[in-house]
Amino acid sequence: MFKILLLCLALLPALAHAQEDSDWIEYREAYRQMIWFEKYGKPKQFLQNHFRIRPRDKSVAADGLRLTLHSKSTQLALPLDALGRAVFPFSKAAYDDNAELTLNRKAGQYKYGAWVSIVTRPDGVYSAADLRIACEQLLAYLRYSSEAGGKSCAGVQFSYPRNDTAQVQFHATGGAVSALAAKEGPAFVGDVVASFRVFVYRFAALPENGQVVTSSTPLAIAALLE
Repeated sequence: MFKILLLCLALLPALAHAQEDSDWIEYREAYRQMIWFEKYGKPKQFLQNHFRIRPRDKSVAADGLRLTLHSKSTQLALPLDALGRAVFPFSKAAYDDNAELTLNRKAGQYKYGAWVSIVTRPDGVYSAADLRIACEQLLAYLRYSSEAGGKSCAGVQFSYPRNDTAQVQFHATGGAVSALAAKEGPAFVGDVVASFRVFVYRFAALPENGQVVTSSTPLAIAALLE
């Protein structure tokens, strides 16, 4: 019995490595992560929740990445946007079937899980008050899910593809217009891919009342928590 136990312990690192290099993700695990937002009862009208796949390091390619739900009765492609986000299919049948989310790459090369961000507007006009509320809503949710620590809302960030020519301006209530400066960086804090064109709107740097006007829809709006 002692020899069997030693053999099992010796195999644990290999099993962990095999799981890390696997090309599939357990649907039930993803479901449990995603359901937190669905059950969250506080205001969240400015927020959206996606299942997101993102590279662990810069050497891992995100282009061409495909995510598919496989169950006993279904094979469903889950399109990923430019930031690796997919609309998650909540399915009792897939849960009961112990379905798998498969990648066309090794899952161990990527981080995955629920990802909350601020909803974009098709008209490109965001009131300063709404953006402040959106940031506070996201912060409250992260506190609820024990991810925020002692941070507070400093602003929001609009992200575009690197070669996009979009412009982002702040229109004060009194009529003054301030162009937000573009820089290169990650769409979200902590991402290893930092090749997006981003515009940072810091609440303290501009008047409290006004609007942020974008010339086209951003890939994402992230909360700046500091």
